[in-house]
Amino acid sequence: MTRDYLALSLMFTLLAGTAHADIWECVDGSGNKRFTNIRSESKGCRMLDVGPTNTVPAGKPQAKAAPTGFPRVDGETQKLRDNERRKILEHELANEQRLLGQARNELAEQDSMRLGSERNYQRVLDRLEPYKRKVKLHEDNIANLRRELAGGR
Repeated sequence: MTRDYLALSLMFTLLAGTAHADIWECVDGSGNKRFTNIRSESKGCRMLDVGPTNTVPAGKPQAKAAPTGFPRVDGETQKLRDNERRKILEHELANEQRLLGQARNELAEQDSMRLGSERNYQRVLDRLEPYKRKVKLHEDNIANLRRELAGGR
């Protein structure tokens, strides 16, 4: 019984270790490259030598320690740096909130007007799209700054 388990584990070890796939690089008349592993699509293509591919999942990465002689910062200096960083982020947040207010006002202004050339409503939507994107950009920036200030990167 143990011999069967040994043979079975040896077989799985050999099968799980590496895999090999034939990969072809195809170049069309315009110079565009395409890669395929399907033999029927590989006519006129160049076979690449990729060698065996490891299919065994990698282990968890080890936490890297700072190299010896790497400069260390004392707690008080780091606290000052963190406070300065927080001030910068709060300033950026206030600036983004101001810009968001401006962008919303511009969008509302554009939304309230109708041009004679915009009989088709799609033209109105096309004209408003850049204003909507600007509002979304500032909303996303505010959300990211708040997340950064909360400590969740």
